[in-house]
Amino acid sequence: MSWQVDHLVVGAATLEQGAAWCAATLGVLPGPGGKHPLMGTHNLLLAIGAAAYPRSYLEIIAVDPKAPPPARRRWFDLDDPALRAALAAGPRLIHWVARCDDVAGDCAALAAAGIERGEVLAAERDTPRGLLRWRIAVRADGARLFGGSLPTLIEWGDTHPADGLAASPLQLEELRVGALPEAARQRLPAGVVTGAGLAAALHTPLGLVRLEASA
Repeated sequence: MSWQVDHLVVGAATLEQGAAWCAATLGVLPGPGGKHPLMGTHNLLLAIGAAAYPRSYLEIIAVDPKAPPPARRRWFDLDDPALRAALAAGPRLIHWVARCDDVAGDCAALAAAGIERGEVLAAERDTPRGLLRWRIAVRADGARLFGGSLPTLIEWGDTHPADGLAASPLQLEELRVGALPEAARQRLPAGVVTGAGLAAALHTPLGLVRLEASA
């Protein structure tokens, strides 16, 4: 079964910088997210769903300075010195996450093709609507792979975060990824195109905005 676009990941040195970037670049302030005790990160969220990308959202994520260091490397390369240096210069699109119905099975299929997507972890965070639970594949080294074009895979529990997000004027127009092995390419969602690298185009109050990923 094909994956679906779950969310885009914008990395930031701090959430305050991420919120300011969102207002200046997309013309909208993000809403509250939560904390990830397993990874020592926290986030802000914004709905970007469209007909071709239902229930999709934008996540602005940063290392939580108030959280103790995690016992493992953080997801999305957030412990990588090169990426941290890049984010010090300003927030940017770094990755995307695809939702699936069987994260363990999909990871096994990728592993059989020589792609180690990572260990499937159980994670959760508190929200005003209750506890949000999911299973997610994260490599021990925290790497995104293929310049961020190979998605992190997620399998949600009973609740999806997009269902609790406020209405937003943003809509995802296009998601482009770089070259991927066939085992991953055949699972790409409809509407995801391949090209020179990870990029997204969004309809915003400021017009059509294109975000180019940091490798």
